[in-house]
Amino acid sequence: MIVSPGRSPLLPFAAVLLTASLYPAGARAELGGTMSGVQADGARMARRVASVTLDSYTRHDLTRANGGMVREFTNAKGQVFAITWSGPGKPDLRTLLGRYFATLQADSGGIGRTMHSLRRPPQVSQPDLQIQTGGHMGWFNGVALIPSLAPRGFAATGLVQEP
Repeated sequence: MIVSPGRSPLLPFAAVLLTASLYPAGARAELGGTMSGVQADGARMARRVASVTLDSYTRHDLTRANGGMVREFTNAKGQVFAITWSGPGKPDLRTLLGRYFATLQADSGGIGRTMHSLRRPPQVSQPDLQIQTGGHMGWFNGVALIPSLAPRGFAATGLVQEP
């Protein structure tokens, strides 16, 4: 490591530690997570963040640097009950889906899949977890929903994002 005269070799390391401490490990707006994670996601991956409070939930629109959009929906308790994404390039689904990412991987990589089904985008359809992904070259979209966290009367049809 080359260090300028009069400059501590630990300064770059300290800067990394300081930056990491600004984003606590639990502060991610993963599916099923909390409102504090939405704010951290906005700081980490969005160029612009706008929140709109609707009937019984709040929609947080995160415009990514590449022009893509991530929408995170929080209920009255501040829990993320749905996430949608669309645009060029996939967002970090491992971060957005949190513990549910493993379910998406497991359900989409089954041993019994036929060659035809391998061309289909990954989907999860369980009683309390719905994930749909799609897109084409250069454009990706998807929806993830935990119905039990959604406000009473919430219509999941409003989550579909147009390409």
